[in-house]
Parts: sequence; structure tokens; C-alpha cells
Amino acid sequence: MKLEHLERAFESIGARLRVEPPRRIWGAPASGYAIDIGRDRDGQFFSLRGDDASLASVEFLLLNKVKEDRHLLLLAKSADGTRKDKFLCGHDEREWFVAAIPGSASTVMQAKEALKPEPVRAAQARKHLSARNAARRRNAAFRRQGEWFFVPVEQSLAVDPKLILRWEPISRGGGSKPHYVEQLYRTGGEIVYVNRQHPQGITQEQYEKLIQRKPAAKKLVWRQMRRNPGVFARGAVRHPDHATIVLHDWHRVLINEEHRAPSRNNLAFLD
Repeated sequence: MKLEHLERAFESIGARLRVEPPRRIWGAPASGYAIDIGRDRDGQFFSLRGDDASLASVEFLLLNKVKEDRHLLLLAKSADGTRKDKFLCGHDEREWFVAAIPGSASTVMQAKEALKPEPVRAAQARKHLSARNAARRRNAAFRRQGEWFFVPVEQSLAVDPKLILRWEPISRGGGSKPHYVEQLYRTGGEIVYVNRQHPQGITQEQYEKLIQRKPAAKKLVWRQMRRNPGVFARGAVRHPDHATIVLHDWHRVLINEEHRAPSRNNLAFLD
């Protein structure tokens, strides 16, 4: 699809697309292009960044569009056919967004489902939700705010009140704006050590081996965190780009599946 045709596809859902020169982006994607959300005096727009050679090496195709929902599914295919990246571009509550899509989705609805973690899809099945209700941000199976899903806990959850965190931020990372949870409880998971050199964390065993090999590393600023803990939320959840939601009982907290998409490295805007 020619870029001018792509611009018209975005216009049909009420959005603007601008092709802009490259700039330094997180992850330094090998394919040489990035999709961003920009803002000017007229508001937000989708920004496709890359130099002429990089953009010429990628074919952009419109896979599906739902005009009334203001969403479209975009395919970015490398010239040699080795990369086929998919992006869901659309409007969620107050802001435009772009999300990298894992798997083989070919429609907007399939892309939305591909972003849901397995426990969310299982909750939908238990509640026998229709496709229309499953697409809502609030239904019998879950509440959603941006990339976060909150699934009601159906069994009794023993929570130590002393371990409840107040107005705790949760974030995907990479510079995204955090969501703030009135009451947050974490349990289980693997303890990891995190610092600037190891932002993803290293295990206890890896940490001890590192200290044996480089004793000076012990003097670095380390923070103990838990990898893949069970996370539960109750009360209000706030974010500047989304309406506040209120969880009256404990809900399991799950992030969407965007991290499973290789094309996530081609996003310069996350959240």
C-alpha cells in the first residue's frame, strides 16, 4: 500500500498519519522504522518514522478496519518476507494508541483477543460472554484500563493487611506512564536483584556468582523485586489517559500480551 493510501485509511477512522524522519528510539529496531504517537497544536497523530531507504524496504498493508470503533489493523512486511509485523492502531477512551500484536490475527477483533492473557480468555469462557460483551472494557469477566486487565478473584484470598501497598504504581516499563492502584498486594514470584546494569533483574544464584566474580558489584545500588508474582488490586485505579475505575473486591492484575510480539521493538510510544 502506498503511503498516501495509508494516510487515507487513518483519516477514515478520524486519525492523522504523518511520515517523519527517524530519531533515536528505544530498542533500535533492526527493520529501521518506528510507529509513534505524536502531538502538535491540532492534537495527537500517528507518526511513521524512518528514512526513505528504510520505509521503502517495508510494505505497509491494511488488514482490517472498523470505522465505527476507530480501529485498524496494520501489517508491516519486510521486502524479503522474513518479518510480518502487525499493529493495532485505534482510539481508547481519551487517547490514540498503537499496540504490537502477537500471533496470526487478521481482523481488529482477533487482534484485540490476541492481546488478552490466557486467564482473561478463560474468565470470558466461564462467563459465556458474547463477542460484543468480550470487547467491552467492563463486563462480567474483567475490567480493563489501557493495557491492564483486572479479573475478579472467585475464591477466598488471604491477604496480610500489613503487606497491602497504598497507591502503588504499576507500569509496563520503558518510560510508559504508570497506573496507580489504591490497594495492591503481591504474593509469590521469584526474588530478583535489579539495578541500572540489570534492569530485567538477575536471580539470587546469578547475583551471588556475580559478587564472587566481581566483589565491587556489591557496592552498586541494588533493589530486590519479585519476578512474575501474583498481583492483586482493590479500590481505585487511576491513569491520566483513562477514566478511573473502582474495584470493590480483590481482582487479579494482568498485563496484555504485547510483550510477546516481535514488532514491539518498532514502537516508540508505549501505553
